[in-house]
Amino acid sequence: MLFDPNYEQTLAGLQRHLRGCQAITPKLMRDVMARPCLRSQTYPAATKTKIDALIETGAWIDTALALLKLELPQWTLRRLVCDDGEWHCTLSKQPWLPLDLDDSVEAVHAIPALAILCAMVEARSAGVTTGEVRPKSAPHVRTTPGHIVCCDNFA
Repeated sequence: MLFDPNYEQTLAGLQRHLRGCQAITPKLMRDVMARPCLRSQTYPAATKTKIDALIETGAWIDTALALLKLELPQWTLRRLVCDDGEWHCTLSKQPWLPLDLDDSVEAVHAIPALAILCAMVEARSAGVTTGEVRPKSAPHVRTTPGHIVCCDNFA
């Protein structure tokens, strides 16, 4: 991947554009795929055909979730709820952890698919996907077969 010094500005501009959108169009979806989706150029032909079919049929939420799965495979949709006419989308790296310990991003929009896309761009621009932000959770420790030691103090 080539280094683009304007990539953060591009993502910030896209984030502002998505927040200001009142409707989703095929052109908007293709624009989202062209800017933050770094891997979109390397999708297999079958995947591109599937995403194009989703875009043409207007399946915006399915398209947004497919892009999320392809672009940020370590992230999952943790929550998508409507509150007072606005959709709150939370993406998570470890959805089984309590929300306070999880590396998560949240975005709000009146349209659910745009809330997902905003959260995806937020995750990309926050640098969390590249490891620039320290995780709030404890590191994973692998168990090894063999000796088990009890460290409890029974005194």
